Amino acid sequence: MIRKMELKDREAFVAMANEFYHSDAVLHSIPESNIEKTFDELMAGSPYIDGYIFECDGEKAGYSLLSITYSNEAGGLVVWVEEIYILPKFQGRGIGKEYMDFVEEAYKDKAARIRLEVEEENERAIKIYEKKGYRQLDYLQMYKGK
Repeated sequence: MIRKMELKDREAFVAMANEFYHSDAVLHSIPESNIEKTFDELMAGSPYIDGYIFECDGEKAGYSLLSITYSNEAGGLVVWVEEIYILPKFQGRGIGKEYMDFVEEAYKDKAARIRLEVEEENERAIKIYEKKGYRQLDYLQMYKGK
């Protein structure tokens, strides 16, 4: 089951996000205060972020964060799949594929584009995304700040 995050999910979200940010799926860890701030933004109803909890066999199995932005290039709203984390014991059960189907359906009338980032070494995820029709962009991403 996929559902919106609720206040009762704070502890589970913080724990899973900490695991995610200490895994090979990311380039570096982040302070727990960032995770707490993100949850607070979700609960405050920010129009720029959506959060989902995955449940399987009556347990919390993972989470995802989506960022919402506008793109002139895309001609409308863009949904960024910021994070997808599935607890190891639930990996390989099709939750990631189910979630990507969910995102595409939930945002089909709202978003002109869905984007995501993935580490080159995460071949398993790349295969899922490619099967779903995602293509690699040849952009070099840059940032300034934290």
